[in-house]
Amino acid sequence: MAVFSRWVRPFTRRAWWPRPGNGFDIEALLDAADAQAVPVERHIWLIRLLDWVRRGEPVSGMQCVVRLLDASAHPARRERVVALLAATWRDTDVAALLADFGFSPRAAFLNELGERLRGRVLPQSPETHDLAVLFGLLFSDADDADWLAALDAATLDGIGALWQDALAHDATPFGDPQRAPLGWRDAFYDAMLYLATQVRAIGFSPAFRGRMGISVSRDFDVVGADPSDGELGGQGDASTRAAFRQLTHVIERMRDHALAIASAPSPEATQAPTATLLQEAQYLRVLLDTCAEAARGLHGHLDTQGISVNLVFQIDQLCERCRRIALLLDVVLAPQPGPALHRLVLTLVTIGRDRRSVRALFSQHTSQLARRVAERSAETGEHYITRTRAEYMNMLARASGGGAVLAGTTFMKFVVLSLGLSPFLAGFGAGVNYAVSFVLVQWLHFTVATKQPAMTAPAMAAKLADVRSDEAVEGFVDEVAHLLRSQMAGIVGNLMVVAPLVLGVQALAWWVNGRPLINAHEAHHVLETLTLLGPTLWYAAFTGVLLFASSILAGWAENAFVLHRLDSALRFNPHIQAWLGEARAARWSAWWRENVSGLAANISLGLMLGIVPVLGHFFGLPLDVRHVTLSTGQVAAAVGTLGMPVLHEPALWWCVAALPLTGVLNVGVSFVLALRVAVRSRGVRVTDRARLWRAVLRRLLRQPGSFLLPPRSLG
Repeated sequence: MAVFSRWVRPFTRRAWWPRPGNGFDIEALLDAADAQAVPVERHIWLIRLLDWVRRGEPVSGMQCVVRLLDASAHPARRERVVALLAATWRDTDVAALLADFGFSPRAAFLNELGERLRGRVLPQSPETHDLAVLFGLLFSDADDADWLAALDAATLDGIGALWQDALAHDATPFGDPQRAPLGWRDAFYDAMLYLATQVRAIGFSPAFRGRMGISVSRDFDVVGADPSDGELGGQGDASTRAAFRQLTHVIERMRDHALAIASAPSPEATQAPTATLLQEAQYLRVLLDTCAEAARGLHGHLDTQGISVNLVFQIDQLCERCRRIALLLDVVLAPQPGPALHRLVLTLVTIGRDRRSVRALFSQHTSQLARRVAERSAETGEHYITRTRAEYMNMLARASGGGAVLAGTTFMKFVVLSLGLSPFLAGFGAGVNYAVSFVLVQWLHFTVATKQPAMTAPAMAAKLADVRSDEAVEGFVDEVAHLLRSQMAGIVGNLMVVAPLVLGVQALAWWVNGRPLINAHEAHHVLETLTLLGPTLWYAAFTGVLLFASSILAGWAENAFVLHRLDSALRFNPHIQAWLGEARAARWSAWWRENVSGLAANISLGLMLGIVPVLGHFFGLPLDVRHVTLSTGQVAAAVGTLGMPVLHEPALWWCVAALPLTGVLNVGVSFVLALRVAVRSRGVRVTDRARLWRAVLRRLLRQPGSFLLPPRSLG
């Protein structure tokens, strides 16, 4: 995405209008300010001005502009710029910037993703009456927030004086007192009302109501609530309901009090409205905190009820709108609004920068889903970690059973390939063969070594809740040792059964039928494709990616199962109960809840191993799979066909040499990817990660045997 962005950047945003060069005359540009020009020309003038400011040192550039617009030295020039700023404020929708900038027009993750992708590819036109669009064009550089934050007080005062003159231009900000009775603050009150309406709509949406317990009560009096009592009209759900319902009413009352202050005949007459306005403002802050806390509290419910990326996105949008209302409130209440306006502009520029990033969207709104998927995988991964000698031997036995099943998978693959199907059907058939085998391994409570790392990595990350103490670090190292021993048991158990069993079946075929189950051509093809001299290692690493992807799909499937309450539907659906009976429906529901993750992992992995290489070849991508257990079975089958003479051929030993490296890449790549997701989802700091790996290295140098076999004291 970064490379793509650099490629399209010259064709997007403001790159298609003239940019100031080294000889550009800033005084000529300032003198060319024309308030009577059409809006698009005024907007381009503003964009070119900020381009000049960024040309060198932005802070110095802005200081230069302020000096060149000094009222005493250049009154005519200043008047032209002030008139242009006044016309821009008058002819654009200011509330759109304050209320809409940085927020998705539709509260859905995929819609926001589409908006960001279109913004990176398609240019925006300065011919607009939407100040939010113009603001995005003005401050589209990634460093704008930094130099704006570095502006000194004198420069900020100069900019503020320019805008103050612009807002006072022609006696009123808009030239029409009826249009903006509160002056420039009128747009801020409108924006707060728009934002509050959106917050209330999200808060009363079905997804929020169902999780927060909010229900609309007709007998709840919101307009008559008294903010002076400090209560929100009830406790628990009632207080949350009141907070969402009263937001717009409080803002409307605040605007009424502000109008009373603006139209008061004397300073004494403003005292009562001012006191009431401040009281309402304090009450509004309480309401905003209540709404935001209610939304953030949904994260706890999501952990038990399943994660929805759209819902997480809406939670963040609601909290951000509450923060925006608080920022606007600071501005309208401030006697000297300059500092509050500066904070608001900095916030808007930062939001605009973040909203242009597709990567930030994914990292922000999928982190909780990644953590939940990791936690669900961690629950499964605990079953794959052995800590005692008895568990180690049990893992060895279960892996032996998995090797026996995959021996049959090896022969079935040759059967599928011998049918002469089209590439896609052959790949689909191989995928179904793998999937059925992996599901059979699951149902028989066996194990396949290469499936363990993607599940055990999240279980490892679960131990990283607190790694600041030496005891916690040593505990993590112990877990690494337990994990590697478990992996060793799994691989040894798989391989020590699959190879002898395949050779035994081949020998039986020779004895019964007088010929092996695979022909010599297929055997030589195996030796040609699995050799270390070819792309085997690249394919083995890619297989590790597929192993990791299957664990992610498993966690996603289980999360969706919980999110949509399918276990409850299977148990209590009247039609299912009528068909199965209540007791059997309950057992059926519990079975699916317990096995959905494993089924999703095994079926998705099997299909990916068969279909993804075919799709890769269709698109001309060098993709194939090398699974260590299946590869071992294929090599053993080739030896059973070619007989003893093949032991003298170098091609066989190049394949044998590739097998341990294939296993290392299968296990290593899937483990590293899964651990990376799990660690990031838990927010482990980079320094803590380095400390952990140093501790693992010390243990490896001092006690290498502890990573291979369990100590006798364990069991």
